[in-house]
Amino acid sequence: MLGAGTMGSGISQVAARAGLIVLLHDPLPDAAARGMQKIAGSLARSVERGQLATADRDATLARISAVDSLDALAEADCMIEAVPEDLDLKRGIFGRLDALAPPDRILATNTSSLSVARIASATAHPDRVVGMHFFNPVPVMALVEVISGPLTDPRAAAAVARLAQRLGKTAVLAADTPGFIVNRVARPYYLEALRMLGDGVAGVEQIDGAMRAIGFRMGPFELMDAIGLDVNLAVSQSVFSQSFDDPRYRPHPMQRSLVEAGRLGRKTGGGFYDYAADGTRGGAWSGATQRPAGPAVRPLDDAQVEARILAALVNEAASAVADGVATPDAVDTAMRLGTNYPRGPLEWGEAIGLASVVHTLDALHDEVPDGRYRVVPLLRALAERGGSFLGGAPAAG
Repeated sequence: MLGAGTMGSGISQVAARAGLIVLLHDPLPDAAARGMQKIAGSLARSVERGQLATADRDATLARISAVDSLDALAEADCMIEAVPEDLDLKRGIFGRLDALAPPDRILATNTSSLSVARIASATAHPDRVVGMHFFNPVPVMALVEVISGPLTDPRAAAAVARLAQRLGKTAVLAADTPGFIVNRVARPYYLEALRMLGDGVAGVEQIDGAMRAIGFRMGPFELMDAIGLDVNLAVSQSVFSQSFDDPRYRPHPMQRSLVEAGRLGRKTGGGFYDYAADGTRGGAWSGATQRPAGPAVRPLDDAQVEARILAALVNEAASAVADGVATPDAVDTAMRLGTNYPRGPLEWGEAIGLASVVHTLDALHDEVPDGRYRVVPLLRALAERGGSFLGGAPAAG
């Protein structure tokens, strides 16, 4: 395991719990030791809650060894990288790992949004480089996205999927496209909420309340605050730039404004909401309240808020299927497990009625014809003929 931060320590913990021997390395001074402390603390809490026997905790910790050098990782069957989301940093690391590890060893990256192909191109053996995207917190979240680059050997991807299952996770296979499944399909949940707020047709608390009312655990603004506005903006920018500035993924100016103001969410005591010192959420921040709508703009009711966000989510999920990113079942599974959505977006779209989803998107496109609401042809075709994503409908192309 390369990287002993939140993700690296979490992956190390679940691997050791599954009975695997883990070598943990981090080039930053004392980072591996801090990672070991974090793992020990997490396991201790599991013991206190009665979820883990003391003997199992001790055995788990005994299977993890902090090592001082990158060279010490060479004996591992699989090397997983979980360092910050910096392409040059990751490429440099994979070049070194590739030189160290025997050719039959797998190199996996926990990147959440960077191109696996670009990371793999820094190696002499790109066929063994696979994306293995875990979700935070790793011990709790059930999903792992297994991403194949264009040169990834299918046997390497299959081995990583089996490893994820060994760790007690559900693996979904995805193609190497911007945002993979979850970070791509989730974009409209945030961006459509930001557009409505920015246009003055709905407020922060109204939008969040409307989405909670139909089963989402957190509204989009609450969720952005929990993730961190800086993290959310970085992923939005990454998907947007990698998609050749497709207007569907264009970040909203309000995201940048809050980040530049230092309002990054819960971790800084304020984002779209204000937070007390103990983390208790207060009201919506006055600087992010609903803008006054113009004379020709009518405020939306909760049903219209829900319809807009759900239609955008269904359209994006349809786009992922049409682009060959993943199967319909994999998309819905990923969104349920990776984001805790109450339903997969394609299942939800069929419950609403695909024709109704298309009608909502067409109406929005008539108002803002810049392409952000264009209906994916596969979605339109299925709506017109009464087809189904989840009933074996063929993907476009």
